[in-house]
Amino acid sequence: MNGRVALAKQQGLTEEQIGELPSYQDSPLLTARERAAVRYADVLAGDHTQASQALFDELRQHFTEPEIIDLGFRITAFVGYGRFIRALGLEKGGVCPLSEAHTNGAETDA
Repeated sequence: MNGRVALAKQQGLTEEQIGELPSYQDSPLLTARERAAVRYADVLAGDHTQASQALFDELRQHFTEPEIIDLGFRITAFVGYGRFIRALGLEKGGVCPLSEAHTNGAETDA
């Protein structure tokens, strides 16, 4: 989580805004545009089958079609990246199981 918080701060979010993300739907600290973007991220990171016409109608109130596509691409790239980091056990500074296998002589010559 620390990397995500650092990136959020770098992008201009305040500690208060970051703290509001779990309850973004009702947050007075986030704009309607920001709430729509977080909702999009929430849907794509969770049950992506819930990406409804209503979601895209809401997004179109704040973003152009190319922006919606770009935002969706970025969201899914970061979701995938986060899942990959978690699978490798690196989200809390762990040691990558691949590097352990390499160090223990489990490497192969291809």
